[in-house]
Amino acid sequence: TIDADGAPDARTVLARAISQEGITFFTNYESAKGKQISEGSPVAATFTWLQLHRQVRVRGKVQQASSQVSDEYFASRPRASQIGAWASPQSQRIENRQVLEDLVLQAEAQFPGEVHRPPHWGGYLILVQSIEFWQGRPSRLHDRFLFERDGDGWTVHRLAP
Repeated sequence: TIDADGAPDARTVLARAISQEGITFFTNYESAKGKQISEGSPVAATFTWLQLHRQVRVRGKVQQASSQVSDEYFASRPRASQIGAWASPQSQRIENRQVLEDLVLQAEAQFPGEVHRPPHWGGYLILVQSIEFWQGRPSRLHDRFLFERDGDGWTVHRLAP
């Protein structure tokens, strides 16, 4: 994403679904990335398979996933992860670890049974505009192919390494 000052921001997210629509991941909407996305920041993501010398880069826009998709995924998460979604003020500064542990205890007390999805947590769908496939070669003359969305299809370009 891009922050309010125009500086790029990177972090690791887990791609939880890949479909014709795009790539879905889940996070706290009030996190730094959530705020940047809500301000219209374009996104880029990189997936690497170092042992295979392969990489995939995507760029696109983002939209929130439906409540149903977010609810279903949240329900599939382990209880500790569900509690963590309520407890963590993601991306905010905290004084020490004890603050976080106290927030976890509060969330556990609030949800002795089933934990429902917090309103500040859910999915995002990356609407992919371009995909680059990279295949490394020992000669450093790597193979690179750029797929750019072109209406309902894709235009493919070979890129120099």
